[in-house]
Parts: sequence; C-alpha cells; structure tokens
Amino acid sequence: MSESRGLTLRKKKTSKRPVISAPQQQSRPPAGAVQPPHNAQLRPPKERPEQSETSDLVKRRYSTRYNQLPQFGNDIPDVPALPGAGPSNFKRRSHGSPSRPQSSRSVDPLRVDQAVLADPSLQHERYVTQLLSNASESDIQEYQQNLHRVKRRNSMDLKQSIYQNRTQFIKISKEAENLKSEMTNLRTLMSELTTALEQSSAVAGTNIDTVDAKARRKANRSSVANLEAMWNTQLQALWKNVERSQKFLPQVPGRHVVMENGSWIELDNATWKPKRPVHIVLLNDHLLVASKKRKKIDPNVPQAGPAPTKLVAEECWPLGEIDIIDMAAGGQMKPAEEKAVASAFTIRSSGSTWIYRHEKRDLEVKIDVLTAIRKVQEELRKANIPVNDQRNSRSELNYLASKDPSALKNGDIVNSINLAKEKPDVLIEVDGRQQNFRWIEGQIDELDIDIALQHYEVAVEKVEKLRSVTASLNNDSVVQELISVGVDERAAKLATALCRELMDTPSFVGATKRIATLLIRLGFEDRAREVYLAARGDTLTKRQRQCVFDGDLHKYIFSISFVYFTIIKNTVLIFQASFPATHMSACIKWASEHLEVFNALLVRQLSAVERGGKVWRDCMDVVWAHEKELLGGVGLDFREVIGRSLEFRESRATDIQPRGESRSRSRTRAA
Repeated sequence: MSESRGLTLRKKKTSKRPVISAPQQQSRPPAGAVQPPHNAQLRPPKERPEQSETSDLVKRRYSTRYNQLPQFGNDIPDVPALPGAGPSNFKRRSHGSPSRPQSSRSVDPLRVDQAVLADPSLQHERYVTQLLSNASESDIQEYQQNLHRVKRRNSMDLKQSIYQNRTQFIKISKEAENLKSEMTNLRTLMSELTTALEQSSAVAGTNIDTVDAKARRKANRSSVANLEAMWNTQLQALWKNVERSQKFLPQVPGRHVVMENGSWIELDNATWKPKRPVHIVLLNDHLLVASKKRKKIDPNVPQAGPAPTKLVAEECWPLGEIDIIDMAAGGQMKPAEEKAVASAFTIRSSGSTWIYRHEKRDLEVKIDVLTAIRKVQEELRKANIPVNDQRNSRSELNYLASKDPSALKNGDIVNSINLAKEKPDVLIEVDGRQQNFRWIEGQIDELDIDIALQHYEVAVEKVEKLRSVTASLNNDSVVQELISVGVDERAAKLATALCRELMDTPSFVGATKRIATLLIRLGFEDRAREVYLAARGDTLTKRQRQCVFDGDLHKYIFSISFVYFTIIKNTVLIFQASFPATHMSACIKWASEHLEVFNALLVRQLSAVERGGKVWRDCMDVVWAHEKELLGGVGLDFREVIGRSLEFRESRATDIQPRGESRSRSRTRAA
C-alpha cells in the first residue's frame, strides 16, 4: 500500500530514470540471415515483460482522445483542376527525382497563341516564364522560329491590308470623280430637257393663246414692274434713313431690302462688353450695319422725351465674302459667358471680327436673322454659279498660257482665249473619262519633273499621251493650241537633254540605240542623226591626232589608216542598229567626207617619197589591206576615194576592176 501511494506523475529526484523504448519494426531479415521456409512452423511469440505502473500511466495519457472530428458527407464536389494542368502535366518520371524537369518533353510542342499575344494587358515575362518552365532547348528554338514565322506572316498581312486600303481608296476616288462628271452631264441634260420642254410648251401655247392668258401675262408684267418700283422705293427710303448708306449701296438692278432689325448691340471683341447700339439691314447681296448716334440739338430749345437719334452706316459686306458664326454653338463656356453670348453671333471678313448681341437677348430673333442671312447667301451662290464657272474656265486658260512663255508670244492664242468667254468649262476626254484643264496642267508639271530627274522613258510616254489627247480635240482649237505649245516646248527640252546623253555615249551600241529610239519617238530623228554623226566625227578627229609621226612613215600610215577605217566601220554598224534604213545615206555621206580627209592626209605624207618605191608600195599595201578587211566586211566600197591622185586610175574611171586585181596592179605598175 505504501508503495502505491508513493506513485505519482511528477518528477522525482531519482538517480536512475526509467527508459521506455519505442517499438522497432523490421520489414525484412537482416543481410546474411537465412530465410525460413514457407512451410516452417511459426514460432510462438515471446512473452512481453510485465509492464510497470509508470508505463501504464504514460500509455493512458498518450492514448486519450481530446476531440472528435465531424463526419463530412460525400456530396461535396472535388477540387477543380488547374487550367492547362491535365494529368499529363503532372506525370513524373519513373526514375530520378520528381522535382527535376524531364529532359525530353512528353507533351505536345509549344504553340504560338496569337489571341494571348494580342492581349494588351499581357505580362510578357510572367507568360514566358510559365510557358517555358519545363521546355528544353530544342523546344525553345522551335518556339522562337514559330514566333518569327508569325511575325513575318503578320508583316505580310499588314502590307497586304495597306495595299488593299490604298487600292480601294484610289478606286473610290476615281468612282467619285466619275460620279461627279456624270452628275455634271446629268445636270446639263436636265437643263437642256427643261429648255426644250419650255420651248415646246411655248410653241404649243401660241396656238391656243386666249384672252385670259394674255391678261395673265399682262398682270405678271405689271406685277414685276410694281415689284421693281417697290424695291426702288425701299432702297431710297434706306438712303434717307441711314446716312452714308448710298456710298455702300448704290443703285443696282434687282437690289432690294430683305429684312431690317434695330435691336442689336455691338460687343467688344476682347471683353464682350457692350460697345454701341446698331441697326442691321439685310439686302439680297449685302449686309449693312449702321450705328445709332444722337442728333445735334439746339440747347436753347427744350426737349420733351428721349433724345432723338440717327443711323450712320459703319460696315457693309458682300454676302459672299463673310462667315456667320453662332456663338451659342461655340464649344464649352462658363455659365456667365454662355448667358452673355447665347443671343450673339460673329461676322468674320478679311481677317477682322465683329460680334453682335440682341438687345433683349431674344434667341428666337437671333435664329430668325441667322436663318435669313444663310438663305440669302445660298440663293446668291446658286445665282453666281454660271458666272463663276465662266470665270474659272477663263482663268484656267490664262493660267496655262501664263506658264508657257511661247503661248503668250503667240497673238492668235491670246485672242482665242479672250474670245472663249462664253464657254462654261473645258472638259477633255482621256481614256473614256472627262478631265478638266487642271488635269492637263498637272500632267505637264509631272513631265517637267520627269525631265529634271532624267526619267526619259516615262517623259517620252507622257509626251506621246499628251499629243494623242491634243489630236483628239478637233472641236476646240483654243485648248488644242495651248496644249500643243506646252507639249512641244517640253518635247524640245527633252530632246536637248537626250542629245547631250547621245554625245556622251556615241561609241556604245545599247545606249545609242535607246537614246536614238526615244528621239525618233519624239519626232527629232534628224537632230539625233546629226548629233550622233557629229559626235563620231569628233571622236575620229581626236583619235587621229593621237597618232604621232616619229620618223617611221610605214608605222604612221598603218596607225592612221587603222584608226580611220575602224571608227568608220563601227559608226556604220551602230548607225544601222539605231536608225531606220532610210537614213543610211547620211551615214555614207559622212564616211565619204572623212575618207576624203584621210586621202588628203595620205597624199601629203606620201608626197615626200618616191612613187612606186619600196616605202610607197608598203604604205599603199597597208592602206588597201585595212580597207579590204574593215570596210569590205560591212559592205562598203570606197575604192574611188582612197588613193586618189596616188595611183594611175585614169583607165579605171569607167572600168572598175575587182579588189584583188586593183591591189596587185599597184605593184605591177611600180615595177
């Protein structure tokens, strides 16, 4: 009993503490141990040693259940899977650590998601890190190649879309221009139809003209006369009521007053404060503003009531030269400013501005005035359309004529322009489309640019196109003369530039043929032929002067004969390839003239040696050999020119012998 009372869980100061070992489990027998057979009898378990009271208390303490977890139901759904993380993404290798990435990917190759890349809120570094976290080097290279491929495809798509947009814009512009020309033609046809209907109705009405119709026309004539008289009366009343108004508004047929309103105030442009009261008068072609001023009165005479005022004209503008702006629709304003200018409008003309506000700030009155002004402006614009078209047509002719000094020097063209006032517009048909005179001006300007930039082929094509357009204008001599003068001047300028090019490269077949063809297309074939032959003549003279006589006559004759015959041969070949066969006579004439010069040089050099001697024979043999080899190869025969006055050729004037025989006779006669 005394021992059991002394048992406690508290620490006791004992020198030897009890040791409790954890249970040890052995899954397999130790290495080297003999495996017992399957059918061997199991040994009985060893008896555990008797537990002490202390171990029993410890076991109870560690086996106590403090809390019981509730039983959750099975109806709760599973945790959803991560996006893009299927079962294949979490496969681990059968060998090695599962935390290390696989060396070869077992999933699909990386694909370029254009929808994700097009997202403006994409975090690029995070996206690339997440995408390439388990990728190998080959996968990264493949993904990079795919990105480059997508970039090139997008670039090509962008270029294609830009080209398509430009093509569509050009197509729409051309269609709009065609529609405009068609509308002009339709308007012309409608006006012609209206005129024809009026004429037909007038002719038909003459046959059935009755007394009532005559009375009606008489009434109309009287009403028009009454209207003219009323307008004159209004205009005279305006001159009487508004001082200096007659200075701005003289008497013009049809001028009349449309409306008047005197409840207006002129505001200061900077501060918008009232400046002076004004009176606005709207006419059919002008807008008059008169200020209200006090009349001078006698101070000795007592006045009853307000002081008398008078109207003095201050400003007057043609309706076609002013802009009316409603200040109530002029953007954002402060409440105080909006209240001040709600009933105001602005007039702009020639860089100046005037602001007027209604005296009682009545919006309806302001709207009525602005509506009336704009209506009169529109009527005036429609009435001035024929006059403006006539003025524009004449200005186009004058402008193009002023750009060509040669056109101004031609008195017939200037007189034709002055007589072309009645034509409303100048339309030219080019490739089935109606073009105005400004199009011709633009084409001539582009031609000047091409000539300056040395785009000779393009310039020649434009000259040919403009000449064909000019040839089609058989019914309009004025326009035809103007275009012809401008095109001919540019063609001459272009021909001058091409001739300079031809003089620089007369020894090259390709360049000479190209330039000569362009000059022939321009109509300057004679000038091209002369320039080419002159350039080749200069080359021949220059090369002949480079042959220096150093005492050896045979060597000198050999040099000059080879130079002459070679250059003449090449000139003939290039001329045949560049010019038509009808111009070949000019080349033969040029060759004959230069061979005459060569023969004179040969006679002068051989005059110092004995005729028929060895030196003389050697020199003549060289000349005949070069002539036969070089000139005979291209079909040229200048036997009567070469060696004249050197050999005895009197008998051959009528009997021309073959080349070999004539050459051998020089030796025979010398012997």
